[in-house]
This record gives sequence, C-alpha cells and structure tokens, in this order.
Amino acid sequence: MKKQGMLNSEIAKVISDMGHTDTIVIADCGLPIPDGVKKIDLALKIGTPSFLDVLNELEKELMIERVTLADEMKTDNQPLFLTIKDKFTHCDYVSHETFKKETKKAKAIIRTGEASPYANIILTSGVIF
Repeated sequence: MKKQGMLNSEIAKVISDMGHTDTIVIADCGLPIPDGVKKIDLALKIGTPSFLDVLNELEKELMIERVTLADEMKTDNQPLFLTIKDKFTHCDYVSHETFKKETKKAKAIIRTGEASPYANIILTSGVIF
C-alpha cells in the first residue's frame, strides 16, 4: 500500500502518464465534462473537497509549466484568483467559453465539490529536466 503522496489511483495514473504540454483540469462541481474526457469525480458534497485542497496536492505531484484560468475569475472570484496568481508565474487567461472548449483536450478533469464561481484551472505539464 502506498503510504504517501497521491493516494487516488486514478489521479496518480493520469499524472504518471502525462508528458510535456499535456493538460489536466481541476473543476468546480458545475463545469461540464466533455464527452470522451476522463472524469475523476472527487465531489462528496458542496465544498468537499475544495478546489484549493486538490490543487495543493496536484502541485506536489505534477511539474506545472503554466496554468489557464477564465478571465471571469479575476472579478467574480477575486480571492481565489489572487491565491492562484501568487502560486504561478505563467498564467494564461481566456473567456469561460474558450476555457470550456480547451477542456476537451485534457487527459482528465478532476471534479471537486467547489461551489464558488469560475473555480476551474487547466494545468499544463512541464518537464523535470
């Protein structure tokens, strides 16, 4: 039995299969999941697990080159936006509609219990060398 790190086997598998520029999404409980994209559903109830709980754990496991956020997060979820902006130096911003289209390219979407506006992020994998 694994004793530390990512215990969720589906998430661990997706991360270990990712290469440079592959993407994985962390989503609030309302983001639509495109057909054909793997959904890893962690949502237990509203707020659990939170978006930040999941993001903080993925940061430990994945080499993140850049992140993509919806422009709307800047005004409609400013506390979360400021937290993410402090964590990552390479942030891209797109409309929420474009964001949803970009999720079609993701290796997986991790659905959280988060219920705050635009609490979604696309993580682009970097390289470790």
